[in-house]
Amino acid sequence: MTAATDETGGQPTRAAVILPFEKPSRVAIGDAGGQRAAEARLAEAVGLAASIGVAIVHSAVHPLRERRPSTLMGEGQVEIIGRALKEQEVGVVVVDASLTPVQQRNLERAWGCKVIDRTGLILEIFGERAATKEGTLQVELAHLEYQRTRLVRSWTHLERQRGGFGFLGGPGESQIEIDRRLIGDRIVKLKKELEQVRRTRGLHRSARARVPYPVVALVGYTNAGKSTLFNQLTGAGVYAQDQLFATLDPTMRAIRLPSGRTAILSDTVGFISDLPTQLVEAFRATLEEVAAADIILHVRDIAHPDSAAQRADVLGVMAEMAEGPNASLEAGWEGRIIEVLNKADLLGGVDSVARRVPGAVSVSALTGEGLEELRRAIDTRLSAGMETIEVTLPGSDGAGLAWLYQHGEVLAREDDDDGVRLTVRLSPADRARFDGRGA
Repeated sequence: MTAATDETGGQPTRAAVILPFEKPSRVAIGDAGGQRAAEARLAEAVGLAASIGVAIVHSAVHPLRERRPSTLMGEGQVEIIGRALKEQEVGVVVVDASLTPVQQRNLERAWGCKVIDRTGLILEIFGERAATKEGTLQVELAHLEYQRTRLVRSWTHLERQRGGFGFLGGPGESQIEIDRRLIGDRIVKLKKELEQVRRTRGLHRSARARVPYPVVALVGYTNAGKSTLFNQLTGAGVYAQDQLFATLDPTMRAIRLPSGRTAILSDTVGFISDLPTQLVEAFRATLEEVAAADIILHVRDIAHPDSAAQRADVLGVMAEMAEGPNASLEAGWEGRIIEVLNKADLLGGVDSVARRVPGAVSVSALTGEGLEELRRAIDTRLSAGMETIEVTLPGSDGAGLAWLYQHGEVLAREDDDDGVRLTVRLSPADRARFDGRGA
């Protein structure tokens, strides 16, 4: 039986989504802004749950006045929800909050069905979507880190003492201790494998630096349209659907810019509010693609009612990546961002949206409107730190000409008996490489 089907294996599991909503500290009770925030958060949770194939038959917001250690919500709320679940014959409840193991157990007892929290739901989605070996390793690590916290002495099979020898455990070792030790051993192994992945990625980046092509990374809140934009810009067939976390594994393709310059475009995993800590750490290797990028395209769903809050969530995670002893994002990353306002077709078109956020680029990845302006914006940003030089090459130096056309932006060309005179714009690194040819 999977999370998406009932015991018969036919009909999707009937599910409910419950949001215990704590009003923001500056939002008064009854304030319309607080209500909109709750509705947007509930809609996101419903979208997350629906993306694993369950049938959502009930959803509700329940104001959280105080956190109860036993059940998170008050007794009255638990009873009201329980009656609704029974009427709808719900098999699994998604509580859009972080539950302790005790709270999860008590709610399952009270409601008589399976209960998962926000972290468990996101891990379930990631587990279904990961396609590469790296993605699978990352998801398994995050899941085990989460599962280790669920090993509490609340299930009888975990409390039985058992004897044994070798890897089965010593005399008197309980099942919970064996489970915890086996999980710990597996976590250590996975971390070593992911460290190898990180080193391999570093070698790949070094190889690209020798080519070199500038890297442009797409980041943004999940379902902002990054993969659709990626496909439009590169002509690739990356999986792109109107669902949360459609992309988990990074994909890279070459794109041609108006200047003739080639760049590498990287599509990465989407961000989300309250991203589980386990996933932030587990996906650090993937997010390093963002850290190494010359330009970061922050793709926003400008038509989403919570677009501003989503923007803050993305920038918050990136700021976290730039802090601490293991920081993977270098200082000054803010200066590499181009803000891309996607889904402009839902708000009257590119021209209408462009006036909302000065300095941003408005596009519709669905219709293709505004994509040429985005390509020009990428080109302009890449050219900002480049040097313009005059070069004269013999007409027979076809390799040198090809190299300059491939790695630089040829602004002017004049062919005569003395050879080929070019005015070329190059990055400082490429200028040094060109000057060092044959040295």
